[in-house]
Amino acid sequence: MRTAVVTGASRGVGRGVAIALAAAGYNVFATGRSIASSNLPADIVRIPTNHLDDAQTAAAFARVAESSALDVLVNSSWGGYEQMIDHGVFTWGVPFWEQPAHRWTAMIDAGVRAAWVCSAHAARMMVPRSRGLIVNISFWPAQKYIGNTIYGVAKAATDKLTADTAHELRTHQVAVVSLYPGLVRTESVLEAAAQGWLNLSNSESPEFIGRVVAGLAADPALMKLSGQVVVAAAYALQHAIADIDGRQPVPMTL
Repeated sequence: MRTAVVTGASRGVGRGVAIALAAAGYNVFATGRSIASSNLPADIVRIPTNHLDDAQTAAAFARVAESSALDVLVNSSWGGYEQMIDHGVFTWGVPFWEQPAHRWTAMIDAGVRAAWVCSAHAARMMVPRSRGLIVNISFWPAQKYIGNTIYGVAKAATDKLTADTAHELRTHQVAVVSLYPGLVRTESVLEAAAQGWLNLSNSESPEFIGRVVAGLAADPALMKLSGQVVVAAAYALQHAIADIDGRQPVPMTL
């Protein structure tokens, strides 16, 4: 059985990816700060992990290594959408010099740095086997300003992490991609939609992203995509991967 580690799987995209990979036949290890209470299938192994703590991350991968080889790592750990309101004020869109310091930690440390640390652990397991896939969940702010400077820095750094780790892993036949979701029906997005803030007509389920990851892992041409940005809906369209409701989301572009 193939094995996957999905970080940040307590909710949102990470949770959907974990569920979809389990449905695709993977032995899934799911990590996250609140993973113990997350609504996940019983066959998914939950490892409570705060990826701001390197010792906890190391322990999580050691547990995986004890029982299995590793085929896929999905780096979905991310705290950047938390605590958008500070002292009653919505601070997400304020200029960078007025941004609270916790947002840097949530996006850079819990996001990019966590992906780097987890990728290093995964590489040590994948390189000896000369195969594997690392997926970094990223997004369009890497390429265009979308309301928050730290957001753009984090996603641009994620894409650069993808490009350079892919370069170093290429001779070992381990692929790395940055995967861009569209508008995903996460818990927070559904809350915003209920208040009339968002149009969900072209949205994606969290599980859809996991279906795309499974497709990538099985793609015989995967190494040609290594180091690149993959737009989930565009890849799904090319490879006839439908969402859980049978719909085919339209790819977002700049």
